[in-house]
Amino acid sequence: MDEKPLLGKTVMVTGAARRIGRHLVLSVASAGADVVIHYSNFPKEAKELEDEVIALGRRAWIIHQDFNELTKLETFTKKAFSFSHVDYLINNSAIFEHLGVRTTTLDAWQRHMNIDLTAPFFLSQAFAEQIGNEESGRIVNILDWRALRPGKDHLPYTISKAALASVTEAMAVALAPNIQVNGVAFGAILPPEDGSMPEKLLDLVPMHRLGTLDEVSQTVLFLLTGPAYITGEIIHLDGGRHLV
Repeated sequence: MDEKPLLGKTVMVTGAARRIGRHLVLSVASAGADVVIHYSNFPKEAKELEDEVIALGRRAWIIHQDFNELTKLETFTKKAFSFSHVDYLINNSAIFEHLGVRTTTLDAWQRHMNIDLTAPFFLSQAFAEQIGNEESGRIVNILDWRALRPGKDHLPYTISKAALASVTEAMAVALAPNIQVNGVAFGAILPPEDGSMPEKLLDLVPMHRLGTLDEVSQTVLFLLTGPAYITGEIIHLDGGRHLV
């Protein structure tokens, strides 16, 4: 197996400064890719990540943008694609707020739609324009098992991700044959940032454990380097959570 399957490629990862986004950056860099690192918060962590990618012998560029500020999105996309020709796009940036039907405000609703749905769509649109009709490219949208089996919790997040799942399938058709668009629907991968774990969370997961970051990178790298005949697919990396 090729140890550097992404050598000579450039990957853009959004929401990349910390947690899963950070791991995705290091995974694609370890596979040989240069990386455009987007962040909205945590500039110190973004710079440290840039240094880590460079230490791996790859090029890296960091770029800041709050995706809730949609009026600045066009300027962002022009700058983001000016560093290097981007071959692959990973739409990872998202917010995840614990809101239900009665607690969701208009501001919270719009914030989730802006960051979790609208920004990934228009960034994908700009990416496709950059690729053109002659070259090939791939988009991976990071989704959630809730997107395909919505419940009452995290309502605006769930709805935005469900819409992004639909965008994934629609874009797969619209951008074929030279751009593949797929998604990964995560379940429980990392514990909450405050270190707490919801009581009996893993009892709801048929595999009875958290997913690992290695499993995250294996799945995303498969969609970036695997068969080009796969498009419009959403892989559940959730230990079977969406089935119960």
